[in-house]
Amino acid sequence: MGLSLEDVTEIRPISYIRVAVLTILTVIALLAAAVGVFFGLVPALATFSVALLLVGLYHINNLFKLVRWLRTPVDEAAPLPRAFGLWDYVFADVNRRASTASRQQERLSAALERFREASQAMPNGLLFLSMSNTIEWVNRLGEQHFGLDRARDQGAPVTNIVRQPDFVRYLQGGHYEEPLVFTAGRPIGRTLMVHVVPFSDDMRLLMSEDITQGERLEAMRRDFVANVSHEMRTPLTVVSGFLETVIDGLEDLEKDDIRHYLGLASEQAGRMQRLIQDLLTLSALETGAPILHEEPVDVGTLLGEIQQEAQVVSGGRHTISLDCSTHARLLGNNKELYSAFVNLAINAVRYTPAGGHIRLTWRQRGAVVEYMVEDDGIGIAPEHIPRLTERFYRVDRGRSRETGGTGLGLAIVKHVLSRHQGDLLIDSEPGRGSRFTACFPVRRLVA
Repeated sequence: MGLSLEDVTEIRPISYIRVAVLTILTVIALLAAAVGVFFGLVPALATFSVALLLVGLYHINNLFKLVRWLRTPVDEAAPLPRAFGLWDYVFADVNRRASTASRQQERLSAALERFREASQAMPNGLLFLSMSNTIEWVNRLGEQHFGLDRARDQGAPVTNIVRQPDFVRYLQGGHYEEPLVFTAGRPIGRTLMVHVVPFSDDMRLLMSEDITQGERLEAMRRDFVANVSHEMRTPLTVVSGFLETVIDGLEDLEKDDIRHYLGLASEQAGRMQRLIQDLLTLSALETGAPILHEEPVDVGTLLGEIQQEAQVVSGGRHTISLDCSTHARLLGNNKELYSAFVNLAINAVRYTPAGGHIRLTWRQRGAVVEYMVEDDGIGIAPEHIPRLTERFYRVDRGRSRETGGTGLGLAIVKHVLSRHQGDLLIDSEPGRGSRFTACFPVRRLVA
């Protein structure tokens, strides 16, 4: 069985040291014997002692050199000590081993750095926990999910920082077959799904995923289905009731009564038709698809049509004025812009008592162009304003149904403006009217 290169490098220094020690002792013994032959036993012993002392001092000096070199910080790169014979070989061997260890450490450090970079790029939060749940390491997403600070919290038990009862029970229970979904206390309102994976006898990996947006979308979907069902049920019930009344009393009812009941049923059917049309419009806008056809839209012509539509809905009960002296053209989709602008105008008509005033205005202000709808109607309380663009959100549900609203108009307005790089500003006060302003960047104006 042959020896490998590593075996040879291990044997050679040992053999060399043995030979060197035997040689030194032999030389000292021969020197002492020669002195003893010529000068007697005492001089021989003295010579032997002095020689051993000098050799010992030589080795102690080289040993101090070695210790001083080993204690030098690695980043200072101290020169290798020099010596003769045995110690020169020892210094070279130690230096070779130190270089090998340094290269291995550099490789390990590089691998650890690559692992950390990969962990930071993960789309999940990562926490490395000991069996006692102390934090060994956490990536940036993990810090965000649990409100941690790696420099401050490393080495602390995670259950001392994240005190949510379900989370604490999950970690301490040891049953990690299924993930846990819970709401983290910091930051408030963040819903997390966590999964623990043991990967050694004393370490566990905790992975966290922020599912807040998904939970909100699911809640919105449930609310949307419930709202649509509710909004459709009311007019369907009315239509069904009137039709049953007419059918049951067809021979007894007067023509005027039949006409009245059928008119009310037709009105409710129209309301359902508008609701379905608004739902289709909103669904198309929410897909996020780009605008199919953009063209320069003549603002003056568009607002003139909207004023006429608002006057038809008002039925002469309001004074509706238009302030638009410009011949500007706005780059956008004519159908979508009409839908947004007319919704704002008709909303003002619906929520302004008879005899009120409604003003439609187009103006340029600095780097922004604005379409404003102002009224002196009932106004809106401040707590309702942030939610006005939610689907089916109504300040006064009874009044909205009476006026024929579907609860989707402002949601449509918000999406149309967003697709045209615009914003909706709302300024209102109960009893003093409202002002809705659609703002567009001036770069959308076409010369």
